[in-house]
Amino acid sequence: QRCVGVWKVIKKLINVNPDVSLEIMKAGSVLRKAKSRMWRGHRHYKLQDDCKTIAYKSSWAMNSYSTFSVGDVEAVREGHESDVFLSVADEYPPERCFTLVFRGRRGNLDLVAESAEEAQAWIRGMQTLIENLQSMGESEKLDQWISDLFLKADRNKDGRISFKEVRRLLKLMNMDMNEDHASSLFRMADKSQTGFLGSEEFVHFYKMLTQRKEVVELFQEYSSDGQTLSHCDLEEFLREEQLEGDRSQEHALELIQRYEPSDTAKANHTMSIDGFLMYLTSADGSIFNSEDQRLYQDMTQPLKHYFISSSHNTYLLEDQLKGRSSVEGYIQALKRGCRCLEIDCWDGSSGEPVVYHGHTFTSKILFKDVINTVAKYAFKTSEYPVILSIENRCSVEQQKVMAQLLKDILGDMLLRTTIDGKVPSVLPSPEELKGKILVKGKKIGGLESLDADNPVSGEVSDEDDSSELRRDSLTTESLPSDSKQSLTKELSDLVIYCKNEHFNNFEHARIHGKPYDISSFSESKARKIIKEAAADFAQHNARQITRVYPSGLRTDSSNFCPQDMWNVGCQMVALNFQTAGLEMDLNDGLFSQNNRCGYVLKPEILRNTLIQACITWVISGQQLPKVNNKVGSIVDPFVRVEIYGLPADQATQETSYIENNGLNPCWNETLEFAVHTPELALIRFVVEDYDMATKNDFIGQYTVPFSCIQSGYRHIHLLSKDGTSLRPSSLFVNINITEAS
Repeated sequence: QRCVGVWKVIKKLINVNPDVSLEIMKAGSVLRKAKSRMWRGHRHYKLQDDCKTIAYKSSWAMNSYSTFSVGDVEAVREGHESDVFLSVADEYPPERCFTLVFRGRRGNLDLVAESAEEAQAWIRGMQTLIENLQSMGESEKLDQWISDLFLKADRNKDGRISFKEVRRLLKLMNMDMNEDHASSLFRMADKSQTGFLGSEEFVHFYKMLTQRKEVVELFQEYSSDGQTLSHCDLEEFLREEQLEGDRSQEHALELIQRYEPSDTAKANHTMSIDGFLMYLTSADGSIFNSEDQRLYQDMTQPLKHYFISSSHNTYLLEDQLKGRSSVEGYIQALKRGCRCLEIDCWDGSSGEPVVYHGHTFTSKILFKDVINTVAKYAFKTSEYPVILSIENRCSVEQQKVMAQLLKDILGDMLLRTTIDGKVPSVLPSPEELKGKILVKGKKIGGLESLDADNPVSGEVSDEDDSSELRRDSLTTESLPSDSKQSLTKELSDLVIYCKNEHFNNFEHARIHGKPYDISSFSESKARKIIKEAAADFAQHNARQITRVYPSGLRTDSSNFCPQDMWNVGCQMVALNFQTAGLEMDLNDGLFSQNNRCGYVLKPEILRNTLIQACITWVISGQQLPKVNNKVGSIVDPFVRVEIYGLPADQATQETSYIENNGLNPCWNETLEFAVHTPELALIRFVVEDYDMATKNDFIGQYTVPFSCIQSGYRHIHLLSKDGTSLRPSSLFVNINITEAS
């Protein structure tokens, strides 16, 4: 009882002062790592004094601690917010449970504390640490990165590093430097003349090592005195190079106040080389126009006029045959701005509908857990409508359960009638449907018969054309033998603006189609139509919404290129979000604009636009990551620039490769492209490690809508294969976009 009382006092302190949580974390806790009903392992976890590292060891280990970085943790979830906790919900009280979600493809860490108060200490503490990292400015992040390098090099932890340790660090930093030059820089930085570098001396060494010659030359080209940029100097640079026009004068003052580290320089309205570099590597100096990252598009057009970020078999984390089904798939898709989620529903035991890829060995999750997850995460990233694409394979009894769960769990978020109570002549807009969840599926009759005395069940076709699926699938056993099935009125009534309708032909759709009809096509059928009747397809997509999904042959959860479908106006191009690669790079690139809200307004004109010339001067790279963890392995990087869009615009060019330098390679090469329809074009920058004998290794990429590019000297902050940041890795380029003659 006394212990419980102490924890209650601590809980009050935690709510008042977050530092109390950090002290509890530093003292350490024995937490249970939950993996399954059968696995119950206790580990000792504690926050290191640097407040950047968590150390842990198993109960059977002696003094050997493993560690992970706080920076690797993306989020903390309270309670039963993971598959593991949902599967053992009856064993652990939710108030004692929390989950650490890691960046990239590392699995979640599910932990159980001895008390609710101890769990709160870790939850609040981790949230504080994550928020501190997220609130860091670019300069602080760089300082943090340099500090981490120093700690990594200081193997014996004596607070100083030798030249031998520096040489090893250079290999880890992806650089093969001449030993005499490295030794010269080391001696220059060794102000204490001890043969070792302290932390401040190492910062000086790092700055000499990574001096940006190309930035210094650019700075001096515009500097009147060779030392600083006056307000007029910076204004001229913004006007001549960054093409900012009339706003250059005002913007120059803003940039000096925002990025100049010297208070004296600020007062004199001047910018030092450090301030200039901070500006160029900031969001203001990014290739992505920050104006296009906000919600800048008209959101009052009908739904059919938008590309909608869409996921295929959202519940799967791996392949389509034996992969794991998880609510995590829905969480991650929604966090990426996805607005159309797929739910494959089948009869489960005990009258509970389940979600999985039917007639395969994929695992099963409860339908109610999926809907609970959607209810919690639907509008955390975007306030615009979420569409649940329901593949219904359930019996009449379990369909009624599904309908009731949708109503009970989603409540007022679930759209249950037209927004004005009338049959629409045109679809509502994303703006009108803010905060609403729509059900997409089969429906008895149409919206015109909403008030009619509908039968309890009806015969309706599946959303996906069965014969086509059979052609795409490896085996016919994976499909129901009959494409017809009974549909309950309860579930049918929840389908309002998104009715699945079998596609016959364009003429039939033009005459008989309703604005709320949605037809689904496999990628192979969509490609065939594009090849034979692209113009008709585009006109159809101007009237109704079309969804395209991956071929049944893609059992490995691979993806098709979405650009071909966007080119003819297909709104819902459903991809396997769990599979990283070019296709998801393009998807992330398209939906990175407009505040990542998951809706991008389709271009008004798809052809006959002015041709634009894009001249890209690839200047240099900075702190490129290693692709091989071996100390002596150094990358030979090159840059490939790829244009995706209409066939006439698609092109690829690349630079030469630089040998043994991933730290600060310089290419200084110019690549030129002609773009006919910029509204539909995406530009992808890829960095690879050249290999003469085998396939080149991927290093990083960044994809941006062509229409969102800023001209001038810009930094491109690279992303990993799965779209996570590789900061401080970047490319430095100069972009010049003009109208071609």
